[in-house]
Amino acid sequence: MKVTVLVPAAGSGTRMGKGAKKQFLLLDGRPVLAHTLSRFEDVPEVTEIIPVVPEDEMERCLEKCVECQGMKKVQRVVPGGAQRQDSVYNGLKAIHPGTEYVMVHDGVRPFVTRELIAALLSGLDGCDGAILAVPAKDTMKEVTKENFVKKTLDRAHCYMVQTPQVFRYEVLKAAFERAYAEGYYGTDEASLVERYGGKVRVVTGSYVNIKITTPEDMILAEALLRKQASESAARPGTF
Repeated sequence: MKVTVLVPAAGSGTRMGKGAKKQFLLLDGRPVLAHTLSRFEDVPEVTEIIPVVPEDEMERCLEKCVECQGMKKVQRVVPGGAQRQDSVYNGLKAIHPGTEYVMVHDGVRPFVTRELIAALLSGLDGCDGAILAVPAKDTMKEVTKENFVKKTLDRAHCYMVQTPQVFRYEVLKAAFERAYAEGYYGTDEASLVERYGGKVRVVTGSYVNIKITTPEDMILAEALLRKQASESAARPGTF
């Protein structure tokens, strides 16, 4: 199995409110994006990692998140687009022909583990794609545009979707092309594959696999990093 990992990190980070883009904020002295990219460097199935960042940040990405970290599987950086879907599509267009599978992972989700990646790849058997998701903890409500409750959803059937998400390359590429032809924008890659009849399996993720979006997330990320460093010291060779 050969997998190319696309890492969209072209967002402006307006909810972070720190002036700097969240993917380049320092977490234990390293950019958040560098932590994220490193999670895939030693995964045997991964042959290439392609970060997708703002065009004016491509040089900084190479310097701060790739070269100084000694990463070998990042050979190039791709400029992002206006929206996430555009950024991922730019990455898709940069993939070498012959690629079997494409994995997409948020650039600001630095706590994915080898175990989760392995489980996700195993989940591909017999389907077009697999996604990580965790069961909803809270009561879920469907609301109207005016924010009135429409109905209460059965929490037992509600999952909060994470990344990575992985798909057969040809299936994902075709889904993107059809979506653009129709002017459709989805909330994630799976929504495009689902829209055109693809079979997507849910693989149980982890509540630790957080996406850093707000200042509070950075506080949690720092605590998680300290905890993982302590556990790694006790069990060398793991993360």
